[in-house]
This record gives sequence, structure tokens and C-alpha cells, in this order.
Amino acid sequence: MGLLLVFAVVPAAVQPTAARADNPIVQHVYTADPAPLVHNGRVYLYTGHDEDGSTGSFVMKDWRVWSSADMVNWTDHGSPLSLNTFSWASADAWAGQAVERGGKFYWYVPVTARATGRMAIGVAVSDSPTGPFRDALGHPLMENTEIDPTVFIDDDGQAYLYWGNPNLWYVKLNADMTSYAGSPVQIPLTTAGFGTRTNNPDRPTLYEEAPWVYKRNGLYYMVYAARCCSEFIAYSTAPSPTGPWTYRGTVMPAQGNSFTNHAGIVDFQGNSYFFYHNGALPGGSGFTRSVAVEKFSYNPDGTIPTINMTNTGPPQVGALDPYVRQEAEMIAWGSGIETEWTSDGGMDLGWIENGDYIKVKGVAFGAGASSYTARVASATGGGTVELRLGSASGTVVGRCSVPTTGGWQAWTTVTCPVSGVMGTQDLYLRFTGGSGFLFNMNWWQFTRAA
Repeated sequence: MGLLLVFAVVPAAVQPTAARADNPIVQHVYTADPAPLVHNGRVYLYTGHDEDGSTGSFVMKDWRVWSSADMVNWTDHGSPLSLNTFSWASADAWAGQAVERGGKFYWYVPVTARATGRMAIGVAVSDSPTGPFRDALGHPLMENTEIDPTVFIDDDGQAYLYWGNPNLWYVKLNADMTSYAGSPVQIPLTTAGFGTRTNNPDRPTLYEEAPWVYKRNGLYYMVYAARCCSEFIAYSTAPSPTGPWTYRGTVMPAQGNSFTNHAGIVDFQGNSYFFYHNGALPGGSGFTRSVAVEKFSYNPDGTIPTINMTNTGPPQVGALDPYVRQEAEMIAWGSGIETEWTSDGGMDLGWIENGDYIKVKGVAFGAGASSYTARVASATGGGTVELRLGSASGTVVGRCSVPTTGGWQAWTTVTCPVSGVMGTQDLYLRFTGGSGFLFNMNWWQFTRAA
């Protein structure tokens, strides 16, 4: 497979130094520009991907997908969309958003068009929220040099595409989601609608970029990045999806070691969540960003409260069942690990070295477990999976030996006994062994005690 990674070239890994927090929600790659989508009991998160070591410019070549059923343990679905998906694109895999309609998933993204050198908006489509995505048109959906598309489908079925920096535009999408009716409409950027910016006669309002539009209780909200630089997140509301807009104030003040921010808001399991990005990981900056999330509640009058960045993130929704198969790339916090495509098209946990670990939060062991099983592969001498509770140096409740299997995709199943595992616990899988890469892990599962 062209996407299958081998250990010939080692990626530069993001190396978190502690696991005391759960924000940012992804630690092994840099992520940016979050666009959440709720579908079939999960939150799917579509992000950009800042390349390691980026300085002075945005080096972005692909997009990533993650998902969670509990808002703390996030499954890595890899990169189902990249610049290579669009034959007409040359660079700049910047901020986009995906939406579901009629059983298909449409992902709108800005890229640089090779023929013109200008920013254009492409649309990719898939039958699954995790892809793979394909170019729906073979050419740009829209090209007027501006960026940051967001898509909103109103209750009457009419879909709208908004985008823009330095201006703000919208167009009505047709039901096929890959064409539009009429011409793009430029939204008037008035100070009443988008606040007042001082000391910049070319940009009299606070609106900068990154619009996010949704509807709640009959009111239309537009959340956006305001007044570069550094940006904060502001919002406006309107009685219709086309305005007129009224400025409502700040959602998230400028903070977080990144001169940009980009927000997305969804409701999930009765709660409201605010996604954003910062530069909080080691090596983080305005060009190496990381996505985080906070739970919030609207004020009684429907206004959005001020939300500050935290390193704790939201509380877990429910608990995780260890007695069904869980993907190894489902992680609340990881140190030293990477992920890669498997030979069957899935994902595995790879690039594992001595001392690396992952945390899985809120695992509901109930009355207890008797054994642990994992699907593993190793082209070297293997190693050991230490099962620990509470921290990476916490109580050991089991050890599973991983043998050599003859290849990084030559999978075998190992099982080991466990003891002292009861109640709901944070589970740490700590990996030990010799030097170099030890093994890969595809999935794991516990067996309930009799």
C-alpha cells in the first residue's frame, strides 16, 4: 500500500513531557483549525495538520480526522484527505469543514490553485465520516483568493457556504452540495455587525477570518477569529442566515502561544463544546498548533459566556467499556508514540520505544477483569506492555510480553493475566524493552472476571 508506513524514515515526534492534563486533545502531531461534526453518537473532528518544525510560515500538506464518544478518548483516523487528492492544487492545506447530507460527507477546504497561484475552495466527498475522500469536482468550487470555508444547512434544507479573509462572503449551495445558485454575496462588514477595530483604517471591523455558523433556538450565530494579531474569538448573531448581523462580543480572549485561533461549536450528549487551537504542546507556536476543547453553557438569554483555555479540558461523557475491542490509536494522552496505517487500511500504534506510554481515561472495569489481550506485531525483539493504573508510574496490574513476529505488519495476539483491576480507572499502557523500536499495537481488550 502506498500509505503503509515502514520504519525506514522516523518522523519527528511531538514529545509531551507530562500527562496531568487532557488538553490539547492530540499530542503526537500538531493540529489546527478544528471543525467538529456530530454523527451517530460520536464527535468527528476534522483538523488541519501543521508539519513538525514549521517556522515563519504555515507548512500544511494534509488534513486529519479524529473521533470520540466521550470527549476525552480520541481515536486517530489518519489522513483521508491531502493536497494530492486535488490534482489542481499545489499547496496550503488550510482550514476547512465537513458536513453530512444524504448519507455522504462533504469536506470544503481552501488550497492554492496551481493554475492561478490563488487561494481556491475545493470540495471532497466520502461515503464515510472518516473517508477516504475524493475530489468531488476535479476543479475548484470557488476561487476568489479568500479562505476558511464553513458550511451550514438550515432547517429548511438550504445549505450555505461562508468564507473570507479579508472580506466575508456567502453563497447558497444547491442540494448536490457541489454547486451553487446565483453569485457569491459579500456580507457588509459594519461596526454594528462585527465590532470596531481601532488603528487600522483598512479593516474597520473586528472580523478577521475563520467564520463558523450555526443555529440555536431560532437565532443564527457566527463565531469568528477577530483582530489579528494575536487573534481572539468573537461572535455576532442574526435573525436569518444572511443577516443582518449584530456584534455580541468576545468568546475567547487572545491567549495560548499562537497568534491565530479558529473555533468550532457543537452540542453533544446534552452539552455544548467549544473547540479551538493554541500552541500549548512542546515546540508549539503560531505555526505548530494544537487543538483543544472546553465544555460551556450558554447564558439564559442565549449569549455565549467568556471561555478561557485550560489544560484540563471537558469532563468525560460516560465511561469506556474495556470488555469490547478498543483501537490502540484511541488515546486520551500519549507520550513518544506515533500512529500509522496498517496493511488492512486501518490504523495502529507504532514507533514505540522503551518508556513510551498512552493514557486511556475513565475505563469502567466494574467488578474486575481477569486478562488482557492485544493484537501486536514486531520486526525486532518485541517488548512488554505494562498495564498501570492512575499514572505512567502507577500500580502494575498486568504485564504482557510481545514476541518478535517477523514484521511490523505480521500480527499476532497475546494475552496475559491481570489482577487488582476494579471500578473506573485511568488506564496507562506503558511500553518497555530494549533499544530501538519495540512493536506495534493494533487493538486491545480485557476479559471480565468470572
